[in-house]
Amino acid sequence: MIKKIEKSILTMFGIGRLTKIPGTIASLVTCVIFYFFHYFHVLYGEIKWFLPGIEILLIFYLIFFIYIFFYSSYAINKYYKKDDAKEIVIDEFLGQSIPLMSYFYFIYNSNDVIVFIRTGGFIGTDSHSGFISWLLLSFLLFRFFDILKPYPINLIDKKIKNGFGVMFDDVVAGIFTTLVLYISISL
Repeated sequence: MIKKIEKSILTMFGIGRLTKIPGTIASLVTCVIFYFFHYFHVLYGEIKWFLPGIEILLIFYLIFFIYIFFYSSYAINKYYKKDDAKEIVIDEFLGQSIPLMSYFYFIYNSNDVIVFIRTGGFIGTDSHSGFISWLLLSFLLFRFFDILKPYPINLIDKKIKNGFGVMFDDVVAGIFTTLVLYISISL
């Protein structure tokens, strides 16, 4: 029973077993989850008792992130002979969620309103279309960094051959994605 639960977490409840591109599907599912979170937060954000504030959600997310990061690093080594098995996609969830959570903390939660996002020709004139632009660009950039693995992600991928390395290269790809997005909207 516990083994099934642990493998379900590592495969994002079976998403890792679905297609030939499980990492991309897992990143896409993560974006859809965050889209609905944003939609409901915008829709019901004024009702304080209905949804917790962004700060509380960020604290829960950070606790979840740290737990899943270290837990998955351990479980990967426990259940899979191959360190970066195709079925393991929880690392894509964690990596893709970094730029999406940063949006909620640094942009949505700030007093500034996004007037435009000029990367890739997307222009957002309000917070919802700004989030959609951020979501699409973060998906594309994260997949770029995760698949091509530029320096130093490629070093992590080559040198750290265990569950920690599997998780950490996606975390760094998520951080790179966030940095590129912030630089692009700052220009």
